[in-house]
Amino acid sequence: MTIPVRNIYYLLLYAWGHFKSGAVRDVGADQSPDLPNLLGKVLNDGTHRLLRRGLDRGYVEVTEETRSPRGKLRLDVMTKQQTLLRGLAVCDLDELTPDVLHNQVLKASLLSLANCGDVEKGLQHALLTSARRMTGVSPIRLSASLFRRVQLSRNTSQYGFLMRVCELVFHALLPDEEGGGSKFQSILDDETRMSALFEDFLRNFYRSELPGYSAASEIMPWLAEAENEADLAYLPIMKTDITLRSGNRTIVADAKYYKEVLAGGRYDPKVRSAHLYQLSTYLAHVRENEPGKAIAGLLVYPSGGQSLRLHYRLLGTPLTVATVDLSAEWPEIHAELIELIEPAAGTEFSATEDQE
Repeated sequence: MTIPVRNIYYLLLYAWGHFKSGAVRDVGADQSPDLPNLLGKVLNDGTHRLLRRGLDRGYVEVTEETRSPRGKLRLDVMTKQQTLLRGLAVCDLDELTPDVLHNQVLKASLLSLANCGDVEKGLQHALLTSARRMTGVSPIRLSASLFRRVQLSRNTSQYGFLMRVCELVFHALLPDEEGGGSKFQSILDDETRMSALFEDFLRNFYRSELPGYSAASEIMPWLAEAENEADLAYLPIMKTDITLRSGNRTIVADAKYYKEVLAGGRYDPKVRSAHLYQLSTYLAHVRENEPGKAIAGLLVYPSGGQSLRLHYRLLGTPLTVATVDLSAEWPEIHAELIELIEPAAGTEFSATEDQE
């Protein structure tokens, strides 16, 4: 699947909840030849903005030898090292410093991309220069667990999007086989990561672009009974990707990311049964829990040019299987996603079976 870098950036902005924070042209998405160069420019420009306003600082506990005691005296260390003989006290104190985790992650990511062979030479130099300007910030070795430890507040919200970019870069960079550098792995080939990204994108897109609708992922209770009530605890969690609600209308949408939309190959293409069974189960529970409402289902896949619109009524409930062409111009993608909601809501089928 081929998706223009400009559209990938739109996906990231929506998925991470930052679409309204800036336009694509502001970071040169049209001029960036590929994703590693675009992300490098995003990080570099974002770092410049942070440096202009001043890097965030936080209190970090440090231990120092001093002739002017302050903070907490470390008598155990002073006794062991006999520092008083040199006229020095050892103290633990909180120091306000830019050497906090989110700055460390940002600096390490700049250095990682500067060492990536897929990034243009001029941008590599710019990334390295930006990292060097982050004086007082320690170089660290990135790991997946570090990103889970980053804690941002309202005052540091400007770091939010940059941290998501840093995490994406971390997972995409692979060691160069020739050694001494790294290569950027295409995130489009990572179906697990792209599935989560596409789901977040659709949810936030509809939340932002469909006035009058709420869009959220919802956990639904099973309509199940058991002779032994403890057996119910073994049922898996039933969580929708996206539930859209507006007035008396409820649409349950499942977002799936597969290189091949249909199963069965070229000569016997079929809708993927597991996806259809899953969505049908969700719809059956919604119908039972929300009698009198217009219920519909939408199973949506991204594509790189393939167009698919399949309309069914399963057990009396309208269901649409559709693709959205992510290789198209963005206004076309926007219009296609909005238009999907009408057939999904039952334009062909006026209402659910309960209302006929």
